[in-house]
Amino acid sequence: MVEKSELLRVSAFADLPNDQLDWFLCHAQEMHLVAGEIYVRAGDPADSMFVILEGQMQFRGEFGGETIIITIKPGEVTGMLPFSRMKEFGVTGRAITEGRILKFPASLFPELVQKMPELTTRLVALMSDRIREITRIEQQRDRLVSLGKLSAGLAHELNNPASAATRATSQLRSILKKIRDASLELGKRNLTPGQKSEIEKLEVSFTQTDVLPPDALTIADLEDQIDSLLRSHGQNDLWQLAASLARRNIKPEVLESLFANLDAETARAALVRIAASVEVASLLHEIESATSRISDLVRAIKEYTYMDQAPIQNVDIVKSLETTLTILNHKLKHGVVVKRDYQPVLLVNSFGSELNQVWTNIIDNAIDAMHGKGELRVRTYRDDGCAVVEIGDTGPGILPEVQPHIFEPFFTTKGVGEGTGLGLDTVQRIVKKHRGNIQVTSKPGDTRFQVWLPLAETQN
Repeated sequence: MVEKSELLRVSAFADLPNDQLDWFLCHAQEMHLVAGEIYVRAGDPADSMFVILEGQMQFRGEFGGETIIITIKPGEVTGMLPFSRMKEFGVTGRAITEGRILKFPASLFPELVQKMPELTTRLVALMSDRIREITRIEQQRDRLVSLGKLSAGLAHELNNPASAATRATSQLRSILKKIRDASLELGKRNLTPGQKSEIEKLEVSFTQTDVLPPDALTIADLEDQIDSLLRSHGQNDLWQLAASLARRNIKPEVLESLFANLDAETARAALVRIAASVEVASLLHEIESATSRISDLVRAIKEYTYMDQAPIQNVDIVKSLETTLTILNHKLKHGVVVKRDYQPVLLVNSFGSELNQVWTNIIDNAIDAMHGKGELRVRTYRDDGCAVVEIGDTGPGILPEVQPHIFEPFFTTKGVGEGTGLGLDTVQRIVKKHRGNIQVTSKPGDTRFQVWLPLAETQN
């Protein structure tokens, strides 16, 4: 039999009057548990509150797509609590060691509220703390999931230009050998100053100018023409050289001067060196483009996280949106068309990285709603002292019965493990923190989120 002194050692029951403790003990059931014994199962009706008197208990269950394990120690109260809306237990409770617990029926909660008001107040506070802790865990998990998605996408985005630069540098080695061999061959021949000048002039003209590659049909046609020219002069094995020159949009008639002024073998060596120099120029351009793309991504990451910047500052809304779109490019480039309508220079005094989180969550939801195919519309404008950001998509829309709940914590229409239901809750909290508000309108083919934020004082 449980003594009142044992119950008083539980913080929720400390200092309560004896008559109230007697009433509680009279209606609670003492349970003796052995190690490994289950005293509540996930899916059971939430019909009992548990007071842990002795031993250690453990709760285990699926929470937000992950397995959560919580250890319960003596002196703690758990299970169903007064005013909770829980319908069934979401976890399984098991004894880790031998122990004793008190099981109090939820059906007596109305009477408990009347007879033990101080305990009720403490239990409500306990439930609030529990909700805050669950929310904190879910928010942390949501941030980690979002970070994981962004990291995976950025890794892919960085890997592409890095791989291109690596391939180009690898090809440079073999091409530089071709230039060296061709230059040695030309050095063996007694070229006149005019002949040397002609070779150098062609080489410079082909390599100094950045040329946009022509379309595939034009390249194929040029390649055939250059190959025919080379074959007409006895060069039957330089088809790869023809392909390189065609990609630089070099016309066959420009090469005629080499064969007009040089013997066949000298012209061949000159062509090999010129073609190799052309390839070097193309590869250098490719390396420049790849490394520039890497630099752009690194800069976008720094701007997205506001690394090395003050936490609170006047943020350019358009720049913030563009940075977010750059970070999410891996999700956009496979079928989402971005339509922009910006009113420039709208400054908001804010935590910049938090605003980026708002745009990320809304845009990510829009992409998911369109299943990666559709039109994303991003618009900014000024209205009555506020900067307004409108993000729309051409997805199927949000059902009318769902719209009132989309900003509620833990509400999600996604499958198990696909969403925590905290994305838009986080968005709303951040917007309110910035003294703004958010509105949504939706119909099939046109869903719009509008975020209103006060303009910085410098723009009022």
